[in-house]
Amino acid sequence: MKKGRTLLLGLLAVLVLPFGISLAEDPPGEKTKEKYTWRTAPRHSSGVAPDPVALKNQAVIMVMAANTFGWRGYFAVHPWVIFKRAGETSYSRYDVVGWGGGNVVRKNYALPDGLWFGSKPQILVDQRGEAAAQLIPQIEAAIQSYPFPSTYRSYPGPNSNTFVAHIGREVPDLNLDMPANAIGKDYRRITNPVGMSSSGQGVQANLLGVFGFSVGLEEGIELNLLGLNVGIDFNRPALRLPSIGRLGMDNVAQPRPDAGAKTAEASGAQVMQ
Repeated sequence: MKKGRTLLLGLLAVLVLPFGISLAEDPPGEKTKEKYTWRTAPRHSSGVAPDPVALKNQAVIMVMAANTFGWRGYFAVHPWVIFKRAGETSYSRYDVVGWGGGNVVRKNYALPDGLWFGSKPQILVDQRGEAAAQLIPQIEAAIQSYPFPSTYRSYPGPNSNTFVAHIGREVPDLNLDMPANAIGKDYRRITNPVGMSSSGQGVQANLLGVFGFSVGLEEGIELNLLGLNVGIDFNRPALRLPSIGRLGMDNVAQPRPDAGAKTAEASGAQVMQ
């Protein structure tokens, strides 16, 4: 009985403490973003994507994720994918947006590397050149095969994380490792509870995104309980935690120095497809 209680308290601590860390890093009342509304929150270019004109002759794929708007930002992120083929001078962006009705998969809903209602995106994938060129058709096919184009639920899914996770499963050479606070990435239909993990390089079993586990080269070992993920990453040693994503070695791809981003003003002026 004591062991069971200790285990339960330990699990609760692992699930709750990261939320406390998230609050401590960005205390309520001190957040500039709290002054914004959906209509007034800045969405200009963050400057993290390279200038597509400067890389005209190179294919580029990037996956980004930023904290969601408002209080949800303490728990979850919103991801999207951008890409361009060699010869193109603008990016195509795809993400899932739950408001507005109709097909929730949106093309060029916002600037390629725009702030997500005030939150700066981090780069999860950065692939360029011939390797990226070979993956773009696979990404486009994955976008078309997304199984929930008319359904959106912020919790437990399907949502924007479910969409990007689907791309990761269909295109394993992306080497996508979605953070633990990407709530919805593990959402699976009740009739299909077992399959590939969101990286496409591991396996998972999950019931509607609220209970299950994942094991893979990118994910390490991850447990999902009520949509909150906790685990260990062995590839780049770190704890995978809810709210903060990870604690340990950084797993965010960095832009290459030879293709530095332009300023936010220059990037915001680029022509989108």
